[in-house]
Amino acid sequence: MKNVTTQTVSVIMPVYNQANFIVRAIESLKQQSLKHWELLIVNDGSNDNLQDVISDYLGDSRIRYFENNTNCGLGFCLNRALSYANSPLIAYLPADDVYYKEHLQELAAELEQDPSAILAYSGVRHHYNRSAAGVIDGYPLQLVQVMHKKSSDRWMEREELVTDDLGRMFWNKLAKRGTFAATGKITCEWVDHPHQRHKILQEPVGGINPYKLYYKVSQPLRYHTTVGNYIDEVNYFKPFRERPDTPLSSKGLKIVLLGELAYNSERVLALEEQGHKLYGLWMKDPYWYNSVGPLPFGHVEDIPSDNWRKRLEEIQPDVIYGLLNWQAVPFAHEVLMNNPGIPFVWHFKEGPFICLEKGTWNQLIDLYTKSDGQIYSSPEMRDWFLQFVPGSEDSTLVLDGDLPKKEWFKTKTSGRLSELDGQIHTVVPGRPIGLHPHTVAELAKEKIHLHFYGDFTHGQWKQWIDKTQSMAPGYLHIHSNVTQESWVKEFSQYDAGWLHFFKSENYGELMRANWDDLNYPARMATLAVAGLPMLQRDNTGHIVATQTLVKDHQLGLFFNSIEELGEQLRDKQKLEQIRKNVWDKRLAFSFDYHVNSLTSFFRKIIDRKQALLSEKASA
Repeated sequence: MKNVTTQTVSVIMPVYNQANFIVRAIESLKQQSLKHWELLIVNDGSNDNLQDVISDYLGDSRIRYFENNTNCGLGFCLNRALSYANSPLIAYLPADDVYYKEHLQELAAELEQDPSAILAYSGVRHHYNRSAAGVIDGYPLQLVQVMHKKSSDRWMEREELVTDDLGRMFWNKLAKRGTFAATGKITCEWVDHPHQRHKILQEPVGGINPYKLYYKVSQPLRYHTTVGNYIDEVNYFKPFRERPDTPLSSKGLKIVLLGELAYNSERVLALEEQGHKLYGLWMKDPYWYNSVGPLPFGHVEDIPSDNWRKRLEEIQPDVIYGLLNWQAVPFAHEVLMNNPGIPFVWHFKEGPFICLEKGTWNQLIDLYTKSDGQIYSSPEMRDWFLQFVPGSEDSTLVLDGDLPKKEWFKTKTSGRLSELDGQIHTVVPGRPIGLHPHTVAELAKEKIHLHFYGDFTHGQWKQWIDKTQSMAPGYLHIHSNVTQESWVKEFSQYDAGWLHFFKSENYGELMRANWDDLNYPARMATLAVAGLPMLQRDNTGHIVATQTLVKDHQLGLFFNSIEELGEQLRDKQKLEQIRKNVWDKRLAFSFDYHVNSLTSFFRKIIDRKQALLSEKASA
């Protein structure tokens, strides 16, 4: 141990719903060999029994307690405590973490011995059986392992950016003031548990929707984790959010959106724009791509999930519109089984096979057999389900569940890369499903380039990228993620775009069809928006939803070999005709295009439900 220091330390403890952790954290502080400390606890709007748990500690003159009325975010809490800190040294002890006995003493002594150091950090145990002597590989310095000299610098707050990158939030500012010194000793613990902030933040386990729900955030965010794409809800949704509500039409419906809205969540505003009143009753544990309320574009009134029955009785909605992906099935089922008689329409985008794997198949079948209306994402999906669930023309509709809103269907295109270099350029927005490294090497032989978009996806496909670039040097191009507002400008540079590339094995037998066969992938609308011919394997003789749609409307090319694809892509006259077909029909890939059909379906289901109730009443 270094020489004993008499310096005082202000220890900052942010806490949100961690009443069951905080006693261990405080006790670890009280056991420190360095006795000259103060503790500033900042309760960030917790709704557990935190105050009861820590009440006995608040009699200690060294401990001060502050409380935010609502959750304001990590940066706000740390800055609030910094403004009250009395000591020249600042340390951090999140309520779910732990100090070992010599922790503060070692850090303070390190700063005392090195005048050039602005910050000192210890080693840290980060899982029950794993430790790091300094910075944890793949992570920034964690709060619990740091002590720094007090300065005028302040933490980045939620209004500016939400991130798990603590360097970006604060450490990088301090680095401009001095050096960082390491003790090299493991004297604290970054406790591993499911509700750690970085896990709630990071995709794919966490993400923007889990973060907003967990911390009860209602405002739109600028959001960027160390593993995901930058998301700017503030500017992206500003035009929708700032326009006035559409007055409720005399024929408008009160529609409860139940579950989650997936990627193109703003599409539902096409309903509001027709004078329908929208409410949101959201699933409780979304994935990062399961959009739930409060929605960043407004115009949807949320219903509390813990008291939804009472609120439904007050609202008296015309229809419950349950959607969308497999994660929403349990909550949609709960509402269905406790539905007080409101017409219920179930719209499932994906996942019947995932429901089998996850054990929610029984709930899914109830949603199909006990709902009043069912919407299928493709005709093939409808036909697959109707093999074993009841249905009729009166109770079913086909509509892709996650189409973009028409505002993103801009008309200003970019010049094609092929016009500049004379080579062929294709694009895959998202995972390059079915495009193996050897497939891209075959494309390279035909002088066909592949442009791969998606930062987060790149991380998941790193080995694929490395191998493909070694096998097809100069023909795989990596690009950052592109949001809807830039789809036309960015993707119109290319000659064609890839759908999922797979070989079907159902041989025309519907019962053998799998998810690839039945699905309309989300990228289909992305390519259509930009007017791109769509590429897929020729699965003639098999039931494949994308194949039927593309063939019926002449939207793309089919091929059995890369050589055959090369010949078709070099046929400029044919390709130009397909490109024109896609451009002429692209608005059919917008949600707005189908709103009248959807609301007509709702009305049909409502009328049929009322007729059935009348028959029962008169019987």
